[in-house]
Amino acid sequence: MNQRVLVTGGAGYIGSVLVRQLLDKGYQVRVLDSLKWGGEPLYDVVQHPRFEFLKGDIRDIAAVDRSLENVDSIVHLAAIVGDPACSKFSDEARAVNWDASLALFDKAEAAGVKRFVFASTCSNYGKMADPSAFVKEDSELRPVSLYAELKVAYEDYLLNKKKDSDMCATSLRFSTVYGFSPRIRFDLTVNEFTRNVALGQVQEIWGAQFWRPYCHVEDLAGSAVLTLESPEEKVRANVFNVGDTAENYQKGMIMEEIIKIVPGAAAKYVEKNEDPRDYRVRFEKIHDELGFQITKRVPDGIREIYKLVRSGIIVDTFSQKFRNI
Repeated sequence: MNQRVLVTGGAGYIGSVLVRQLLDKGYQVRVLDSLKWGGEPLYDVVQHPRFEFLKGDIRDIAAVDRSLENVDSIVHLAAIVGDPACSKFSDEARAVNWDASLALFDKAEAAGVKRFVFASTCSNYGKMADPSAFVKEDSELRPVSLYAELKVAYEDYLLNKKKDSDMCATSLRFSTVYGFSPRIRFDLTVNEFTRNVALGQVQEIWGAQFWRPYCHVEDLAGSAVLTLESPEEKVRANVFNVGDTAENYQKGMIMEEIIKIVPGAAAKYVEKNEDPRDYRVRFEKIHDELGFQITKRVPDGIREIYKLVRSGIIVDTFSQKFRNI
């Protein structure tokens, strides 16, 4: 294939998986990444004849201009990711997730890029008005964090203000991610819980009653590839939740799955409700309209992380480089 895809944040947790999927499908792949968390996740693809790497921050206009040369499509992953990171680094979050992302879209539009896939989040739903119900793409958005507020605002920009652009834009609301990636993270619920109990810790669980949808990193990356390959009339100015309705879990349910897999796993439940997010999500739209199906479920991710931790190949799984904050 002669199509060149620019992946912003391509050395990240989802990006490093997406890069390999695109290369496997024959795409030309260019990555723009500041390497805030290092370049190790891309070591094995550097020599690939269809891979190109540009070190740069999306806040750097010159770097963005270089990255857009002869690009057909963009998957925009570069961001300050997650509620805690955006809360701690709020100025940087606004600069990256809003200002630089606006500039990226406008420059891509001017450069004649044909497709723009934006990594949004199911955190946009915030706290459900009815805890017994499910939310879907046309449900009210109730962001309760700066991270989600910026995602909601950018979605509005893409899907409303720029809906008539020559560039076809799509927003993918990702479920909470988990599973093995070349840029492994241990600050994600499934990965963190599994790491902790695999090392003999008693896992403290708070906010056990709150719901979240979960989706494996390979499937989230795969949804971006699927979006790039779907007919424009199906994805233009459109939004899709990414996941599977059966994969909505409460934290206690995740712990139950871990106990089935990790010998001796134990938990302690604590009354603490600092994180108010609570949402169960439906995913029929992306399945029915684009044919998306997940390939892995939470127990698969637990087994991956358990095997990784127990292998001993990572000397210090608590190192800062395996966290976003």
